[in-house]
Amino acid sequence: MEFRYLGFDQLQNARGYRFEAVSKGDPVRQFVVTVDLALFRTHRVGIQEGPSLCAHKLAADLEKCAETAATEEVHVLTTEDLQIYVDARSAAEARKIEARKGAPRRPKPPIAEAQSPWQRWRA
Repeated sequence: MEFRYLGFDQLQNARGYRFEAVSKGDPVRQFVVTVDLALFRTHRVGIQEGPSLCAHKLAADLEKCAETAATEEVHVLTTEDLQIYVDARSAAEARKIEARKGAPRRPKPPIAEAQSPWQRWRA
């Protein structure tokens, strides 16, 4: 299943992110994932990440509904969803920093080689 982001609607202090779900052989279905804008500020997540986060939430919700044969009409990005995202982002950044710490560094060249030939003539 593929999702197409269609835009958002401002609903007081929340946003409703609109998506189309496209699947071969099935009719196109439309969904809205709602999120309270205060959650972005609380968890220090950029508002531009909203569509991507909502698409992941929608995919997870639809997968869960397919397993249980339920039909869920309401999709809401919750504080738990954002906390999971923030924790995963922090863990990925920590792994990146750890990988940089263990990477071998280039040895520094001797001082004579480090100077430019132009600097040698001035001295």
